[in-house]
Amino acid sequence: MEFERHRRLRATSGIRNLVRENHVTVNDLVYPMFVEEGLSGTSEISAMPGVMHYGIDAFRREIHRLSELGIPGIIIFGVPSEKDEMASSAYAPKGVVQEAVRAAKAENPDLVVMTDVCLCQYSSTGHCGIVRDGKIVNDDSLTLIAKTALSHAEAGADIVAPSDMMDGRVARIREVLDENKFEDVSIFSYAVKYASAFYGPFREAAHSTPSFGDRKSYQMDPANVREAMREAASDIAEGADILMVKPALSYMDVMRQIRDTYDLPIGTYNVSAEYSMVKAAAMQGWIDERAIVMEMMTSFKRAGADIILTYHAPDVARWLKEENR
Repeated sequence: MEFERHRRLRATSGIRNLVRENHVTVNDLVYPMFVEEGLSGTSEISAMPGVMHYGIDAFRREIHRLSELGIPGIIIFGVPSEKDEMASSAYAPKGVVQEAVRAAKAENPDLVVMTDVCLCQYSSTGHCGIVRDGKIVNDDSLTLIAKTALSHAEAGADIVAPSDMMDGRVARIREVLDENKFEDVSIFSYAVKYASAFYGPFREAAHSTPSFGDRKSYQMDPANVREAMREAASDIAEGADILMVKPALSYMDVMRQIRDTYDLPIGTYNVSAEYSMVKAAAMQGWIDERAIVMEMMTSFKRAGADIILTYHAPDVARWLKEENR
């Protein structure tokens, strides 16, 4: 009987390495970081073991450590000391994100500094847009979202990443950046962001739980894929430079379709609950954390991701260094 001997190409580690189709490198990684206004040092986020709130002093020291690991980029989330209905601390010139951008660039000018652009952490309502009469209003929110992005660019951000899911925000941000001579600042759009249960631990990290209702009127229905393609097409037309699919683990089918349809760089966000579930199982001794995490990272690459935002980034960078010694 004739049959294919596929195992020939799996016979040794050397052969497997030669024929491997997808590779994870440190250059794929972006590390999400939470900077808290008024904090001195760090405080661990209980729902995300190993992930910290950083004061500016500790944040700068951590930038040094990440740079030594070779991690090329970070994305900054701010935790302000004050909130109001107009989310004014989001676009304050000396707001927590703006100061963190300056600190990161002072520590390592070559680090790619990305910023999350949204109003939820800064608004007393906890919603990603302005609230009027119990409704999240779209068009008036765009002005403040673009103003926030501009303030990040003025502080020195390389890339702004709008996560609010308001319609038209990419176009408004691009317009405002260009009008103010920030044509070289890129937009990494959360183009496909689902209303997911996998964000649970992030609510503690960012202090951004909505004061009423939920985010289903602006974030996407997890059941929909064709809608994701329309969202991505709109953001490309409006001027996005990079597209994101979020979350990562449960939406690799969506990522694959986006990758096969569009030629822009694609990022994915390995979100908080995806991280916390792995950490919790590892702490119980139920899984091999390193093997699980590296398999997940490889899965994201296989599904089409060029960029992986992940809380595992420092560990992955360290493991890759160990493998290359």
